[in-house]
Amino acid sequence: MKVHTKARTVATVLMLDAAIHSYWATGAVWPAHSLTSLSLAVLNADVRWNAPVLLPIAGMLVTGATALLARSHGRGGQLAALGSFAVAAGLGMRGVAGLVWISGVGSDPQAPFYWLNLLLYTPACMTLAPLALSVVTGPRAAGIGRLRSLRRALS
Repeated sequence: MKVHTKARTVATVLMLDAAIHSYWATGAVWPAHSLTSLSLAVLNADVRWNAPVLLPIAGMLVTGATALLARSHGRGGQLAALGSFAVAAGLGMRGVAGLVWISGVGSDPQAPFYWLNLLLYTPACMTLAPLALSVVTGPRAAGIGRLRSLRRALS
């Protein structure tokens, strides 16, 4: 899979997640029936679920998607590389945490979160993390580094 395709795949999922968080920031709770049930299904805890919490999350997701796309096109320099690495690290850490929850530590197999984590959240993170990392370290990134080295050597 090409670096551009990997970046687009991860960025699409991040943008979809940002759209969902933005939707929830309006006060909507679909697909749940209450803020509490939504919070328990998504986070496994009853936490604050409002625009001041959700909009910064949506902003971080959009920023991460933008960094990945910029990096895959050889733009954004170190900032895009750092942002892309942050996306990969965040997805990787969430994936590992999901494995812990799947093992039964900190989650109840009777709760919706357990099954959403088992079937959706953790597999998505474990699939997307290496794709994001390869945007940072892939052939395009290496090629850009070689071009910069060549340019410095010629000047």
